[in-house]
Amino acid sequence: MSETEFLRLSEEMFRRIENALDDAGLDVDCVISGNVLEIEFDDGGKVVVNRHVPNQELWIAAKSGGFHFACRDGQWIASRDGAEFGATLSQVVSAAAGAAFHFSV
Repeated sequence: MSETEFLRLSEEMFRRIENALDDAGLDVDCVISGNVLEIEFDDGGKVVVNRHVPNQELWIAAKSGGFHFACRDGQWIASRDGAEFGATLSQVVSAAAGAAFHFSV
C-alpha cells in the first residue's frame, strides 16, 4: 500500500473511532492531533491510537500494554498475537471506561 493510501485509511479509522465513542455515549475526551488520537477518561486514564507511517501500522497504547496492527487482506491484525484491531480497541476502552464499548472495523 502506498503511504498516501495508508494515511487515508488511518485518518478514516481515527474518524470512525471518534464517531463510535460519541455514539456510545461514553464520557471521554477524544482529540486527534497529527498522527495521534488520544482518548482521555474522567479518571485521567488514556488510551492512545497512533499511526506509525514508516511501518504502516496502527498502534494502541493502554494501561494493559501496547499493540501493533498491520493491514493484511483488508483487516488490521496484531503482529504479536493475531488479534483484530476493533476487538482490542473495544477491550481496552471498555476496561478504561468501566463500561461496555464495541468497535467494529
